[in-house]
Amino acid sequence: MPRYHQLGRIPKKRHTTFKKEDGSLYQEELFGTAGFAGMSSLIYHLYPPTVVTESKAPVDVTPKIGVEKNMKALSFKGFSIQPEPDYIKSRKTLFVNNDLHIGLAAPETFSKDYFYKNADADEMLFVHVGSGTLHTMYGSIKFGYGDYLVIPRGTTYQIDFDGKDNRLLFVEAFSPIFTPNRYRNNFGQLLEHSPFCERDFRLPENLQTIDQKGAFNLKIKKQGMLWEYVYGNHPFDVVGWDGYNYPYAFSIHDFEPITGRIHLPPPIHQTFESAGFVVCSFVPRLYDYHPESIPAPYHHSNVDSDELLYYVDGDFMSRNNIEKGMITLHPGGIPHGPHPGAIERSVGKKGTEELAVMIDPFQPMQLTEEALKMQVEDYYKSWIIE
Repeated sequence: MPRYHQLGRIPKKRHTTFKKEDGSLYQEELFGTAGFAGMSSLIYHLYPPTVVTESKAPVDVTPKIGVEKNMKALSFKGFSIQPEPDYIKSRKTLFVNNDLHIGLAAPETFSKDYFYKNADADEMLFVHVGSGTLHTMYGSIKFGYGDYLVIPRGTTYQIDFDGKDNRLLFVEAFSPIFTPNRYRNNFGQLLEHSPFCERDFRLPENLQTIDQKGAFNLKIKKQGMLWEYVYGNHPFDVVGWDGYNYPYAFSIHDFEPITGRIHLPPPIHQTFESAGFVVCSFVPRLYDYHPESIPAPYHHSNVDSDELLYYVDGDFMSRNNIEKGMITLHPGGIPHGPHPGAIERSVGKKGTEELAVMIDPFQPMQLTEEALKMQVEDYYKSWIIE
């Protein structure tokens, strides 16, 4: 985010002896990214986090590319993805480049037979349907409709879903995910003009130290492969930790929209950023209040980035024939804008109830074979006036 947080018991000074009641030492682990220069946390385990008893053959989960180069506006019916009983198998990667992967999932459950870790990428899970609890060695986070869950790379986790009807949008980011720099001062505090503040972020809580030995399966995603390790100690054997690197939740419903007299550009909706993309939240808001304002966005050319919009709820005023769970992809290099009639419909309107997530990657996206299965035919022709 970053923001200092602490749970459980930790020693007064880092990298010093921290003893159990029997005189043996707790095991310290530095968990961080970007070598020793990025965000990190210090974690204290009951046992060494290195005890691997078995390593099984990896499985190739590299997305299969269907379209390598795209220059058409496209649309996809995301809710056409069928539910799957297994969390990992339910994850369908749809769009990829060297900076991020984007996909959808409809998991009915997360099996208790394994833990999961993405060793390549920070994960951002957007919860469209469903609720539950994210469990990590840092503690737990309850989540529900409209929540973003940001999980730093290398974080081992399980999820307890409250029911079988779950729909997730996910992003795998190969650089860390942050809140935008322009919202923070030199000390890391969110500024007064930021569309959210520290109170809006939900951090891990209810740290539970699990003292168990046995065979604990951990599935690790790395370089397009799913590796399976068996550990001799429970991954959540943590007695305490502190630092800046941990998972957190933020609700799209807590994003406070920025408005003006005339139409303001998409950066006012920005919620997160990474080295190769930004994420924006479109939420219910008052429209522009100039007496002759046009609330609908003006036509614009995406020269520097593709634009993906995931439609969550409400009536997205600039598009026709939009359903929940749909994704539109407007590629860089050609203009796009409101559908026919949208500009005229918007004039005089006072507000909108739309809810959507926008992802703007700075490099072109490739389409996977999974994406092509849900494509809406001839969407690129939908600006033709009959």
